[in-house]
Amino acid sequence: MTPLLSARDAYGRTLLELGRENEDIVVLDADLSDSTRTSLFAARFPERHFEMGIAEANMIGTAAGLASCGKMPFASTFAVFATCRAFDQLRMSVAYPKLNVKVVATHGGITVGEDGASHHAIEDIALACALPNFVVIVPADAKATEKAVDAIARHVGPVYMRLTRLAVPVVYEQSCDFTIGKAVTVRDGKDVTIIANGIMLSSALEAAAVLGQDGISARVLDMHTVKPMDEVAVEKAARETGAIVTAEEHLLHGGMGSIVARTVLEKAPVPMRFIGIRDRYARSGKPEQLLEMHGLTAPSIAHTVRELLAQG
Repeated sequence: MTPLLSARDAYGRTLLELGRENEDIVVLDADLSDSTRTSLFAARFPERHFEMGIAEANMIGTAAGLASCGKMPFASTFAVFATCRAFDQLRMSVAYPKLNVKVVATHGGITVGEDGASHHAIEDIALACALPNFVVIVPADAKATEKAVDAIARHVGPVYMRLTRLAVPVVYEQSCDFTIGKAVTVRDGKDVTIIANGIMLSSALEAAAVLGQDGISARVLDMHTVKPMDEVAVEKAARETGAIVTAEEHLLHGGMGSIVARTVLEKAPVPMRFIGIRDRYARSGKPEQLLEMHGLTAPSIAHTVRELLAQG
């Protein structure tokens, strides 16, 4: 059985290590430091951790002020609050002046589960991608999260990174070759390419293994950076495999799949299908039930691939 590890735990540990190395790193949270795991940083560096209370807009504005003074702020809360409640501050205080603010949001997607639609961030990637100057990242597992946090600390400019609430299957057991804007080929194939990120990457790999038993060779790309997207990898996949399926835990409108589609249309048009949330909010429920309800599973990916190839 594939082990499960928490990406937010990985974030908390990596942030603490970075804090030891760089005194300019400061951390802000909105009354959720235990959930986001920034409490680890707070315990070691209380003078560099700022508890902003339930005031996400103020948190982002303060982070922008700290960045303008040469600090490197990491601002953390739940994904739905970071984007939906503080969008104006992200736009005017961070994106417009292109300040070095890192927004690392946990509890992304519908796998927040029983907390319901008010806490399900299904629009956050589209909102973040709409902001000029922002890098947008959705790592697949704990190891990728460690590498991503380190990478965004070295990147100068605004970043939005989405993490999950749940512990997720390990994809990168040994190491992860993480570079902002460069997709990772986690499985090669010649008949179709499945492009996924976040929790959907492990499902894409599971689907590819099942398809392989039927003689279908599926390439799997980890599109961890949604913006800037690796257009070279997308074009290469389109030309070499001739068909693409995208899978994401996000609304189809404005999500990763829509950016892949634009790239494919411009570079190398091929048949495509899209797996994601279709223009509705999820109800409260267990994460596994919600993923099944919205077709965000390995069997759904495999079925979609078969349908696409059958029509080719």
